[in-house]
Amino acid sequence: MPVAILITAKDVELEFPTKRVFDSVTLGVNTADRIGIVGKNGDGKSTLLSLLDGSLAPDAGEIIRRGGVTVGRLAQADNLNDEDTVEHAVVGDAPEYTWASDRSIREIIAALLGDIPWNGIVGELSGGQRRRVDLARLLIGDWDVLMLDEPTNHLDVKAISWLAEHLRGRWPQGEGALLVVTHDRWFLDEVCTSMWEVHDGIVEPFEGGYSAYILQRVERDRQAQVAEQKRRNLARKELAWLSRGARARSSKPKFHLDIARELIADEPPVRNPLELKRVAVARLGKQVIDLLGVSESFGEKTVLDDVTWLIGPGDRYGILGENGAGKTTLLRVIQGDLPPTKGRVKIGKTVKVAVLSQRLDELDDLASDRVREVLARYHTRYVIDGKSITPAQLLERLGFERSHLQARIADLSGGQKRRLQLLLTLLQEPNVLILDEPGNDMDTDMLAVMEDLLDSWPGTLILVSHDRYLMERVTDDQYALIDGQIRHMPGGVDEFLRALDERDAAPKSAAGASAAKAAGQTAAESPADSADERSRAALVGGDAYQARKTLASTERKISSLEAQIEKTRAAMHDIDPTDFIALGDKQAEIQTIQEQINELEELWIDLSEKLGD
Repeated sequence: MPVAILITAKDVELEFPTKRVFDSVTLGVNTADRIGIVGKNGDGKSTLLSLLDGSLAPDAGEIIRRGGVTVGRLAQADNLNDEDTVEHAVVGDAPEYTWASDRSIREIIAALLGDIPWNGIVGELSGGQRRRVDLARLLIGDWDVLMLDEPTNHLDVKAISWLAEHLRGRWPQGEGALLVVTHDRWFLDEVCTSMWEVHDGIVEPFEGGYSAYILQRVERDRQAQVAEQKRRNLARKELAWLSRGARARSSKPKFHLDIARELIADEPPVRNPLELKRVAVARLGKQVIDLLGVSESFGEKTVLDDVTWLIGPGDRYGILGENGAGKTTLLRVIQGDLPPTKGRVKIGKTVKVAVLSQRLDELDDLASDRVREVLARYHTRYVIDGKSITPAQLLERLGFERSHLQARIADLSGGQKRRLQLLLTLLQEPNVLILDEPGNDMDTDMLAVMEDLLDSWPGTLILVSHDRYLMERVTDDQYALIDGQIRHMPGGVDEFLRALDERDAAPKSAAGASAAKAAGQTAAESPADSADERSRAALVGGDAYQARKTLASTERKISSLEAQIEKTRAAMHDIDPTDFIALGDKQAEIQTIQEQINELEELWIDLSEKLGD
C-alpha cells in the first residue's frame, strides 16, 4: 500500500537556557516506519519525542500531524493515579466482558501483569511494577503512532522478548509507525528497520537496525578521517601553490562498503580468554568461590534449592532469570554477604570482591566531593589493557571531559554517576567483579566503551543483566536461575527462553486462558471467594476432557477467522476507493466474520469458567 506521512517536523529549532538542542531539523514519520532513536544521554532523544507528540512546542519551525492521527507515548515517568486499582489504570471504565473477550488484550495482560494483583492499588506497587502497568495501559490502546521511551526498563529477558514479538506483529504490513528510544541494542535490531542518531543539534537517519547503523557509522567515521586527511593535504598543496604558483586539485574522496567489511574482518576477537585466564590464575589461585549444596529460603519461598556451583579464576559468567527469581539473592550469597540457610560457601583466600550494584548508594557519602578529590584517594597509575594510565585518563575513556574533574558528585547526571561508580569499582583493583545491571542509565556508545574496558579486565566476572546484547557480549558462559536451580545455558538467552517455555507448558489451555486468569483472579481474593468462583460449574473427568478439546478447537477457529479478517482488509486496499459497492460488500463480509468470532469468544469464556482456567 502507498506510504502515508503521519508526522512531519519542518525546520524545527529548540533551545534550552544552557544548550541548543535542535538546529533546523527536518524529518518525517511515515506509515510502516519502525525507527530506533539513539544518541548520547542529554542530546535530546526524549525531547525529540516530546516535540513529535505535541507535548512540547518548538522555538521555531513547525510540527505537522496528519488529521486524525492517534499518538500513544510511553514516557520515562508515568502519570498513573496512585489511588487507582491496576485494573482501572489499565482498562479504565471498560466493562470486563469487553476487554476480556479480546485475545490481544488478554495476551498483553498475561505477559506484563501476570504476577501483579489485578485489584491491587497502583500506589502500593514497586517502580518496576508501575512501569509494566503503564506499558500495558498503552499497548491495549489502538494507536497509529507508538512512541516508547526506554520500554525495556524493569522488564526481564522473557518480557523483553515478548514485547519485541508483539511490536513486530502489532500492525498489519504497511500500517502504523513505531519510534523507540532504548539502550537495548538487541531490541533495536529485533524491531527497528531504520535508525535516527541524535547528536550536535541534528537528527541523522540510517537505514536498517542497530547492527546496520553501526556499520554505517564505521563508514561515516572512515569518510570523515579521509576527508580530514584530504583537507590537510590540500592545505599543504595550497601552501606549495602560493610559493610556486602551481594549481593543486583534488578529487572528491570516495568510500566503499567493501572497505568497512574489511575493517570488520580484520578486527581481532574482542578478548583473549586464554590469556585472561592465565593472568586470573596468577592473581587468584585455583579456588575462587564454591557454592556447595547451598539452599536459601525466605519464609515459605525457596530461592536456592541445594545448589552446587563452582566459580573458577577467569570465569566470565552471566546469570539469567525472571524478575523475582532470586538473582540478587544469589549475588549476595556468592559474595558472602548472606549466609545460606543450608550448605556452605567457600571463598578463596586471595579473593577480593568488588560489586557494582543496581543502586547508586555507594556515591551518597561522596555527594559533596569533587570528582578530582575522589580520584586523588586512589593510586596514581593503573595497568589497563597492558598500558599504564592514570585515573583521570581512565575517566576520559569512560566519556568524561577534563572539565568534569571539577564537578561535584551530586551535580553529575544519572549516566555520569553510573560510569563514575564503575570507575571507582575498578579502581579498587578487585580480582572478582560482580555487576548487577551495569547498563542502567548508559547510552549505547557508553555501553560499548564499558564493554571494551571489561574485555581487558583479567579476573572472574559475574554479570546480572536483562540486556541480552550486553550479557552475550561480555560473558563467555550463561547460567539461568530457574525454580531455585542453576542451569548452564550453552545456547545463551535463546536457550533460556526455551527452557522457560518448556517449564510453563501445561495441559491447560494456552496463553489466552492464562491471560484471562491473570486478569480475572487477584491475589487479594480470599480462599472462600476463589472456591466460590470455581464451584459455579466445575467440570471433572470425561466432561472436563471434552471441554478442553472444545476449548482448544475454539481457539483455533478464532485464530483462523481473525486471519480471514486481516486478509479481507488487505484485499480492500486493492479496490478502487470510489467503488462503494465493492467496499460495502467487503465490509459486510468482515462484519459477518466478526459476529462468528464474538459467538466463539463467548463460548471460550464460558468453557474457561467451567474448567476453572
